[in-house]
Amino acid sequence: MQKKIFDINAEWKSLIPVPVYEDRPEYTDLYWKAWELAHDHIIDIPGMPQTPYMDEAFCDTDIWIWDTCFMSLYCKYAQCRFPGIESLNNFYEVLHDGKQLPLIISQNAPEWAAKAGEKKRIVIHILDNPPLFAWAELNNARISGDRNHVRKLLLEKQYLQKHFAMLENLTSPIQPDCVRNVSCLIKHPKGFFWEGGRSGMDNTPRGRTGKHAYEDRPNHPRMLWVDALAQQGLAANCIARLAEIIGEEAMVSEWQKKYENIKATINRYYWDEQDGFYFDIHADTLEFMKVMTPASFWPLASMMAEPEMAEKMFRLVSDERKFGGTVPLVSLARDDADFNAEDGRYWRGAMWVPTAYMSIKGIENYGHFELARKCADGILNHMYLTFRDYEPHTIWETYNPCSPMPSRSCDENNRIVRPDFCGWSAVAPINLYIENVIGIYSIDAFKKQVKWHVGKEVKGKIGLRNLRFGDVVTDLLCDQGVCEITSSAPYTLYLNDKEFGVQAGTNRFAL
Repeated sequence: MQKKIFDINAEWKSLIPVPVYEDRPEYTDLYWKAWELAHDHIIDIPGMPQTPYMDEAFCDTDIWIWDTCFMSLYCKYAQCRFPGIESLNNFYEVLHDGKQLPLIISQNAPEWAAKAGEKKRIVIHILDNPPLFAWAELNNARISGDRNHVRKLLLEKQYLQKHFAMLENLTSPIQPDCVRNVSCLIKHPKGFFWEGGRSGMDNTPRGRTGKHAYEDRPNHPRMLWVDALAQQGLAANCIARLAEIIGEEAMVSEWQKKYENIKATINRYYWDEQDGFYFDIHADTLEFMKVMTPASFWPLASMMAEPEMAEKMFRLVSDERKFGGTVPLVSLARDDADFNAEDGRYWRGAMWVPTAYMSIKGIENYGHFELARKCADGILNHMYLTFRDYEPHTIWETYNPCSPMPSRSCDENNRIVRPDFCGWSAVAPINLYIENVIGIYSIDAFKKQVKWHVGKEVKGKIGLRNLRFGDVVTDLLCDQGVCEITSSAPYTLYLNDKEFGVQAGTNRFAL
């Protein structure tokens, strides 16, 4: 049976970073709502390889890879309370160590999973969900500063290498024990065949069908998915960066080479110079399959695009006919024939937090902090207006691309998407707020450094109290160009690219 393990009124909030943003204090209300919903989704089920763990707020009989990886990205800010990175063991140990998942009495599973009160085994919903484990592990390691965990991950267990190799070697569908659905990811010399649901973008019109198999069937083009290949490249790059942390130079070289090979393939075959955009391609003709979605920002999140290529994509981020506008980075370009302006219809235009967050990380990777901030602000404002004006007052699975309300799903009932979805939707009110609106975009416990970009438009006090990384607890506040930093230990602060040495105690710097 599922049970909540913490009282929402307990003292756990004292372990959470406290944002300060006088220009838009309502964002802080949304921030705490996200943490409270996420806290409500910490569950304890005996028999799970890892328990307690983070529940994705969708179905109590299934666990999802990419939901859990994204949840870990905000859990990193409160690792002593939120078991984000630990939750990945529920996938590692089942897929790579052969462990079983337990039986439970279902409470909230949909009919395809189990009826309420029916005893069912917990399963991994999709084996070939986006392979984001290495990305999640690197992000969390840089906050924790835990080299022992990295050594165990790469040297003792080799979970990240095993998962990368498993996907590279998929030449036919498989369905391991404790996995609900057969895999669709199939390796091709120039990338991967895949499918909408497995990619996470269920009813995406990519290829104009939303369902794409590797077989050559009517209305099922032999499409190679740009995000699948870019995510494998991201995994290789993150494994190399993790190997650097523990001084494994041979491993760094091995995985950097894998990354560079994937990067070369992406840029040779998937980049369209005419449109200035990455597209999926036809496996036989190599022609571009021109549907613009945020999936094409995975090469930027993976640092694969050359600077001049990234610049062309950023113009589309600001173009209101594409991905710009009041609600930025929607799931389909606004001028696409399948864009649904009325309600977003899931991946036909709705704003999804995970892909929007990933796209903003890609923008940030290339130093465009003001554009990243503008996009993050637009997303938070849209989520806040929905939270304020739409009942129930909560955080949703996905959002209408034009009006402050949730999107609708792609099922035959045209239902409103799921409420209380924290779940991955907490990534915007927490991560985008801290990293791109407040602007503390890089924290590295191994290097003992923090990078903070204070936006040009900020007028009032801004910052973050009670930030914890490694053995450091610090407050960072800026008001009218004067920054006051208090810290429990020394570290280096890069403030709008200027370097400052923070000492234990109270420090003041002019911006």
